Amino acid sequence: MRGIFNKTLLELAKDDPRIYMILADIGYGEIEPFAEAFPERYYNVGVAEQNMTGVACGVAMEGNIAVTYSIANFPTLRCLEQIRNDVCYHNVNVKIVIIGGGVSYGPLGVSHHSTEDIAIMRALPNIVVCAPCDTIEAEAATRAMIAHNGPFYYRCGYKNEKDIHEGPINFELGKAIRVKEGTDCTVIFTGPIGYDAKCAVEELAKEGINCRLVSMHTIKPIDRAEIIAAAKETGRILTIEEHNLSGGLGSAVAEVLADEGCICKFRRMAFPDVNVSLVGHQEWLRKQYGMGVDDMVNAVKELVK
Repeated sequence: MRGIFNKTLLELAKDDPRIYMILADIGYGEIEPFAEAFPERYYNVGVAEQNMTGVACGVAMEGNIAVTYSIANFPTLRCLEQIRNDVCYHNVNVKIVIIGGGVSYGPLGVSHHSTEDIAIMRALPNIVVCAPCDTIEAEAATRAMIAHNGPFYYRCGYKNEKDIHEGPINFELGKAIRVKEGTDCTVIFTGPIGYDAKCAVEELAKEGINCRLVSMHTIKPIDRAEIIAAAKETGRILTIEEHNLSGGLGSAVAEVLADEGCICKFRRMAFPDVNVSLVGHQEWLRKQYGMGVDDMVNAVKELVK
């Protein structure tokens, strides 16, 4: 996904001289084409994410589009105060992009996990929070991010993610995408873990359980109408996310259900409220914390009992 993001951003930058990249000691083959094409619009500030965000704010306040870009939680948690006080408070056109949401960098340990970011970012005023699920959504989300005027958080996957969508999509910020129709339960996911959700839904279909599958690529603003429809039309909702149980997609969906007085069977699937201290491959880590395909299948079965 990061390759698609960088390729699309480079294309957009060719036509829009307002686009700048501000990075913190990262590269290694992905962003070099941008640096070579537009050296005057590229700044690498070194291992100084707080400074990166401050520079980006200044660039944006001069009428430009500033994209900050780094690994996992470094562009967010390390410089949260600058995002809050500089970017969101002034409502400037800064795009905060992380590579490797969730536990994409699993072998590097908890310092490189990004499992609290959705909760923290969506709590900030003025910012859009977006987590595309595959390369098709990643390209569309990149274009939507640049077109949007204001702070934007883009949670990108790492690499080699499998595509979920089989054809063109109608991508709109704040509007979910129905990947599959179903009446027995609605499975709502965000990000690349949606591929496992799709596999789980396909397994359930073999047993006669037909699930609606929804990609909630925008967590803020969230698609309230799609959530309400899921509750009323299927009566059961399972949310799936590669994030801490607190404050992420599941919490956002629960808030809508509570606000609207929707009555349905509901369950959240996410990392438990612990530090993900185990070290290993992304798929292995998901299974260790009860987020494998079999776990998803069993969760839906419990809901439809």
